[in-house]
Amino acid sequence: MTTLQIELPDDTARAAGAAGLLTPEALERLLSDALRKREAANSLLSIADRVAAAGISSMTLEEINTEVKAARAQRGTLN
Repeated sequence: MTTLQIELPDDTARAAGAAGLLTPEALERLLSDALRKREAANSLLSIADRVAAAGISSMTLEEINTEVKAARAQRGTLN
């Protein structure tokens, strides 16, 4: 187990404490969630780098919408 000491502005500390976010369990959950999100973002960036390296050009929003509509039409879901 590791013990951490942090400094927060008084207003932030009061609000976080009142919301139950300063308990060890809450802090562990918040940090775990942040680490998962960071890993997911890094994974997406890695994929983007590989796509760029492969010479695949990016799509415009119009092209993406066209592809989404075509996929939905093929599946029979038009929304």
